[in-house]
Amino acid sequence: MKILFIGDVVGQNSCEYLGSKLPKIKREHEIDLTIVNGENSADGNGITPFSANLLLNGGADIITTGNHCFRRREMNDMYEESSVIIRPANFGDTVGKGWCVADMGSTRVAVINLMGMAYMDSCDNPFFCIDKILKEIDTPNIIVDFHAEATSEKKAMGYYLEGRVSAVLGTHTHVQTNDDEILGGHTAYITDVGMTGVKRSVLGVDKDVIISRLTSYYPQKHTYPDGDIMINGVVLDIDKKNGKCNNITKIRM
Repeated sequence: MKILFIGDVVGQNSCEYLGSKLPKIKREHEIDLTIVNGENSADGNGITPFSANLLLNGGADIITTGNHCFRRREMNDMYEESSVIIRPANFGDTVGKGWCVADMGSTRVAVINLMGMAYMDSCDNPFFCIDKILKEIDTPNIIVDFHAEATSEKKAMGYYLEGRVSAVLGTHTHVQTNDDEILGGHTAYITDVGMTGVKRSVLGVDKDVIISRLTSYYPQKHTYPDGDIMINGVVLDIDKKNGKCNNITKIRM
């Protein structure tokens, strides 16, 4: 079974670009399920029903999010109504859900969204949270999107879930890391899968906006530049009988 995971999509143009390329990527890698992190998919930050539908209509089967998931209040109803758009499970008892299960006929795949504690918004302990969730899941095929800032916390989560899930995939920092591996011969891991956004930018945002913020000390409105868009992600080759990931392949195009 082949699963495609696409890193943080930044802005509407990137949503549209990803949608134009996903059919080809899916064919080339024989993808069975596509997961996309969409927490930055709306222009101006966050995710909206419009940007979520751009991703779903473009080929995403499941959308994960992160610390910006509630930035746009118009998403609240969609979190409640949708079975394939999730927010960090360790945000406690609030709107939406933190994990979902995709029924693929011959097998089922659980997708769990977690957020880190270090340098992030206040949230419940993700290690305790995942322990509770895993007791409720009845499939060995489990993908975890760990949306976190600290590389140490991400690495710790990878080892914590070694042999217990199919993959621990880091998001949030937008820069694809070079540490993809299979932990314990079972669990795929990468500290960050990277972003889908304009290459000549600062994490997808206009470089001049970020430079101005860092040199003037004044808040700046995030805008998104034009230019070549890159797509970052990973392809997972998973044995659907036991959830073991046999291979993780980075995508950077």
